[in-house]
Amino acid sequence: MHAPETKLLVDKSYPSRGRHRGLFPKGLRNGIGLMRKMIQRPRGTRDFPPYEMALRRAAEQAMRDTCHSFGFGEVVTPTFEQSELFTARSGEAIVDEMYVFKDKGGREIALRPEITASVIRFFVNEMSMSPKPLKLYYVGNCFRYENPQSGRYREFFQLGAELIGNDNPETDAEVISLAVECLRATGLKNFDVRIGHIGVLKSLVLEEIDDGAVAGTVLRLIDKEDFDAVALTLKTSGIPETLFESITKIAGAKGGVDVLDGIGQTEAHEHLKELFEILKLYGIDDCQLDLGIVRGLDYYSGMVFEIDAPKLGAEKQVLGGGSYTLSELFGGEPVFSTGFAIGIDRVMLALEAEREPPKKVTLDAFVVPTEDSMRKYAFAIVSKLRAMGLRADVDLMRRSISKNLKYASSVGARFAVIVGKDEMAKRSLTLRDMISGEQTLVPADFAAEELGKALEKDSAR
Repeated sequence: MHAPETKLLVDKSYPSRGRHRGLFPKGLRNGIGLMRKMIQRPRGTRDFPPYEMALRRAAEQAMRDTCHSFGFGEVVTPTFEQSELFTARSGEAIVDEMYVFKDKGGREIALRPEITASVIRFFVNEMSMSPKPLKLYYVGNCFRYENPQSGRYREFFQLGAELIGNDNPETDAEVISLAVECLRATGLKNFDVRIGHIGVLKSLVLEEIDDGAVAGTVLRLIDKEDFDAVALTLKTSGIPETLFESITKIAGAKGGVDVLDGIGQTEAHEHLKELFEILKLYGIDDCQLDLGIVRGLDYYSGMVFEIDAPKLGAEKQVLGGGSYTLSELFGGEPVFSTGFAIGIDRVMLALEAEREPPKKVTLDAFVVPTEDSMRKYAFAIVSKLRAMGLRADVDLMRRSISKNLKYASSVGARFAVIVGKDEMAKRSLTLRDMISGEQTLVPADFAAEELGKALEKDSAR
């Protein structure tokens, strides 16, 4: 039984300018036109090509391996959370810097602007009874709605670690050591470690200012490093100018740990001295004391530290961290933690600044069949090369020999393996050096071994 004849109905009311134009109503035609418009990626985001991803994954894996060597285990948390998780930690003002939206249930959700809060929320929810210290690390993307610039994006990537359980000098030293070794593992050589302590400035302000509201304002201004506003606030509150002089003296204290001797004795004094001693035992003896690091006085509670890559210029900070208490904000018992977050994007920029421009990821071999009848042999050969662990590809476009050799050169193939009819009749292949152009006839059954030998000679040069 034949299917009924189908007739194409053409709306004659639309003028047909060009082939089949009358087949589509005007609105649909406009829609098709819109579909042809190139859609750009969102501002502040990036696309990463294969060669760049290879470099990023290598650096990331080196840092993962370092975390494992320190006994840290990886955790993964949601890319989006209840927005309250972040406002509880940083205040409502942070909403302006986040991607916040209502889900279909009317709940206010935010793309995570950082991962520390998520890890501590995870700890409070499910790991609070775990043996201490708890060593956790994470890798993930974060989002902040800010003005994009070099080294600062709306979607960015972090590797971070949190050590939950105590706030003693050895805990801080363990975390700083892990941060330093993570950066060393990537191959980064030129970076500076600066260590401070929130307690020095915080205790001074709280001791000298009786009015809690004024003290809070001063601490927030110090956090923003707006010392002109600090001076104005103290003056309008009738507080002696000597306090401002003490604040600026502490904030400007930089150098070796002996700089502490010029600061009044505090609990932070002994903590930092012991911390620097332990770091020397870890092989980290080039740290600088910097009491001007504040890093959010409401959030951090003790030691704070930052690591800079000077070659990055103004946006030189690649890592920040310190000790804090956060679990009680999320319904848990107070627990001291120390952690850090590495900006993977900044690290990659710093690595690029230190070395020659990276070469594209290359192939060891590109297999070229000379005609269609040789294609089945080409697939068998590329399969054997890959089984040996070589990076090999094969013509999938059915190009001519000349076009295939041009393509092999453009993708950085070190050798071309030419599969020809005459050669295969003799159970042989042609191995072409893509640098010198030299061609060698090799037995087909031993082509992979011969290629391996050629590559070994390359690496030995």
